Amino acid sequence: MYWQPVRTLMASVLILLFFLPSNLAAQAHVVSPADLQKETMAATQARQRNLQAVTQFFSSQKAEKALRSARMDPAQVKTAVSTLSDQELAQLASRSTKTQADFAAGRIEDHDLLVILVAMAALVLIIIAVR
Repeated sequence: MYWQPVRTLMASVLILLFFLPSNLAAQAHVVSPADLQKETMAATQARQRNLQAVTQFFSSQKAEKALRSARMDPAQVKTAVSTLSDQELAQLASRSTKTQADFAAGRIEDHDLLVILVAMAALVLIIIAVR
């Protein structure tokens, strides 16, 4: 009497295993480990490029002078940049690259560049402070 439900359960499991496709375990992984590693490596490289672009933007003598005149510590800003999320860092890198290109092309003047730089640094510090 006690063994009847156990036998029924065992028989059900065996029948289920017999009729399941043998390649079901192989289908469990949608993304291969190699693809996952490639994506991880690409994301890491993109973050490094973005971090380098933003750090370079804040590292010029003009930038450091502008930050100090706004009573901001350039080292603190650079440290804060490295703690941004990937998405925040990508957006900031895009804006800093565009700003540098506009400045090099003469579309913005030196004063405007410094104002943008200080505003971006303030944004970074605010994002970090809010977390």
